[in-house]
Amino acid sequence: MKKELCKPSKVAIIGAGFVGATAAYALMIEGVANEITLIDVNRQKAEGEALDLKHGLQFVHTAKISFGSDYGLCRDSDVIIVCAGAHQAKGETRLDLIGKNTAIFREIIPKIAKNAPDSILLIVTNPVDILTYAAMKYSGFSKERVIGSGTLLDTARLRYWLSQHFKVSPQHIHAFILGEHGDTEFPVWSAANISGKPLSEFEGYSAKALKSAFRRTKESAYEVISKKGATYYAIGLAIVQIVRAILSDRNDIFPVSTLVNGYYGAGNACLSLPCVINRGGISRQIKLKLNEKERDALHKSWLTLRKHIKNIS
Repeated sequence: MKKELCKPSKVAIIGAGFVGATAAYALMIEGVANEITLIDVNRQKAEGEALDLKHGLQFVHTAKISFGSDYGLCRDSDVIIVCAGAHQAKGETRLDLIGKNTAIFREIIPKIAKNAPDSILLIVTNPVDILTYAAMKYSGFSKERVIGSGTLLDTARLRYWLSQHFKVSPQHIHAFILGEHGDTEFPVWSAANISGKPLSEFEGYSAKALKSAFRRTKESAYEVISKKGATYYAIGLAIVQIVRAILSDRNDIFPVSTLVNGYYGAGNACLSLPCVINRGGISRQIKLKLNEKERDALHKSWLTLRKHIKNIS
């Protein structure tokens, strides 16, 4: 068991469905927060998940699990993870969820901001880039305090598929997926390496292998949804990494969704870039040296997202 906290911390999770409940479980077993609060419109569901977690408190460092449907439970939270909303069904793209989930955010985000005005928002609900922008608008929070889970999971998936090909641990593969968490995301092959060695110089390299790894990455969510109905384990673990970076003030660098302003000409939209994350949220964006193809892909993602963001009111 891990105990990294230097001060008492509270994390609230909005939405006790597959992703929210799994995130709570992962946070609990990793010892990332002293208190975890589950909030759901279905109070009975939140209670059931909380009770299941409480039964395991003997085995972990988390001190308290609470639940309910009242947004007053958000008070004094350091981080609020928003998982509430309609989920991507078989055959749907993430962008198909815009209308339903923007309406939900219009209702819940002001309640969160009212009860926890000093918190950091971590948006997980899809389409995450558009909803990160919406959360910033509806909360009035600064861009530093609104983070979207973005392409952190896509990046983990890419590193997994590359690890399978190159037969090395994914922890030693350094490769980012940036842009939209969706169909216009793109890999930054120009900066990808294995422990400092460019992929193109590593044994087993081929353009075909890289193309296959990226294809498998883009298809991963659709594949899992078609087989089991939803994705939640890996995103739950990704959430833990972001929350830990915040609460432990680690200055970790993750590809997360953030407001861009002048990043290779892209602006006034949220998409994933490498960001330094600490107790204040996003402290800065890291500007990678992208080649022309990657810059074009970034602009394609940006234009796709800008088109939909214009409709947020």
